[in-house]
Amino acid sequence: MEIVSKSIKENMAVAQDFLNQILKGKKSSSGALVIALSGDLGTGKTSFTQAVAKILGIKNKINSPTFVIMKKYSIKTGEYKFLYHLDAYRLKNEKELLHLGWQEIIDNKDNLIMIEWPENVAGVMPRSHHKIQISHTKEGYRKFKI
Repeated sequence: MEIVSKSIKENMAVAQDFLNQILKGKKSSSGALVIALSGDLGTGKTSFTQAVAKILGIKNKINSPTFVIMKKYSIKTGEYKFLYHLDAYRLKNEKELLHLGWQEIIDNKDNLIMIEWPENVAGVMPRSHHKIQISHTKEGYRKFKI
């Protein structure tokens, strides 16, 4: 499915619709819910994560974790207890992600994970994960391929 968003308000609607779709199914008993966000620099991967966090009731300011690689936020309502926001842009290989406790994070069914640049760590991504490709249109809008 492809959706073109022309504003921040429409980005929020895309995030809400996406969450409604993936959260309406039963929570996995086998591990975390992982959402892989791909796209060029500046296409809106962090903005999409900010929208998801806001919808989940997270009050913290959500910044790109490019330099710290990973941030963890508590979720006060709903089925998930923690939102992990990861940015694999600066990682050289999957081993670096594994050293951050990746296996334990994805094994925990209480975690919702948003990972930017998942292609950089494709070898350790769980088989069952959701993919979102974000790009710019010629008109400067955002296109979400879900």
